[in-house]
Amino acid sequence: MDVAEASTRCDAVLEAVERAVIADRSFLETVLLGVLARGHVLLEDVPGTGKTLTARSMATALGLSFSRIQFTPDLLPSDVTGTHIFDERERRFEFNEGPIFANVVLADEINRAPPKTQSALLEAMEERQVTAEGETRELPDPFFVIATQNPIEQEGTFALPEAQIDRFAVKTSMGYPSYDGEAELLYRRAGRVERSPSVESALSPDQVRAVQRVPETVRVDDDLIRYILDITRATREDPRVASGSRRAARSACSKRHARGRSSPGGST
Repeated sequence: MDVAEASTRCDAVLEAVERAVIADRSFLETVLLGVLARGHVLLEDVPGTGKTLTARSMATALGLSFSRIQFTPDLLPSDVTGTHIFDERERRFEFNEGPIFANVVLADEINRAPPKTQSALLEAMEERQVTAEGETRELPDPFFVIATQNPIEQEGTFALPEAQIDRFAVKTSMGYPSYDGEAELLYRRAGRVERSPSVESALSPDQVRAVQRVPETVRVDDDLIRYILDITRATREDPRVASGSRRAARSACSKRHARGRSSPGGST
């Protein structure tokens, strides 16, 4: 698959999602960008803006499996990764996969779970694998997490550890729709019987993996690499930044690669 074909397929995914989600095109492109960069996306917004619908619609348009985890203060790590259950008929323990074993995982209100439970995501988000009782299991490919959190209601929440924040390639917000957009939302709801809109698949899992490989073929000029490096190093020296990052440079380069899908010449 070349850059032009990948661009066409990405446009088809965005158009499929737009049939269900009322949001700015740039926001949906940002979420898809996280997929192309093999990263994870953090959505910080007030309730009712459509974060869950966006995650589910994106998974369906990509032809991927979807799982939703509602993070709560009493959620245990095994509730995320899975646990061994004793099979009385076979007289042995079998591993029961948790909801983390899906292509697209929605970590809803991620900051409502305590750090111990949030840590269950660290290995999954970085290594794409889960270790339970000494045994390591690979997660589906592709795999990425879309996490949500409420920026205005902090009662009963836990701050995400820096190591976990660092694993998100993108942090963005949907915001409220425009007047015309909200009117379109009401018209669409009045015109269907189902509570939630349906989305058709635009890609298959194999095609998603093929699209993810395309950004790696995009040429990145030396000036752009130095520009990314200068910005990253500046975060370590600016007193307004609590902790500079090394991972940010690689993440930014990956996202720049992914943006190259819109360049027919195959360079950025």
